[in-house]
Amino acid sequence: MARSNSKLVPEAREALDRFKMEAASEVGVNLKQGYNGDLTSKQAGSVGGQMVKKMIMQAENNMK
Repeated sequence: MARSNSKLVPEAREALDRFKMEAASEVGVNLKQGYNGDLTSKQAGSVGGQMVKKMIMQAENNMK
């Protein structure tokens, strides 16, 4: 059984990191490679929210 924080496809890590950096840039949050523990909850939430928004848009486009 895989650990909850492990990726099923290890190669996906890079793509997810690029996706996260792109979403952060779109909402004006400056992320750095590695640890970003200095972000506020608001900034982290903005990045996560933007990622979800983009994933929903992609899923909707795939349904057409």
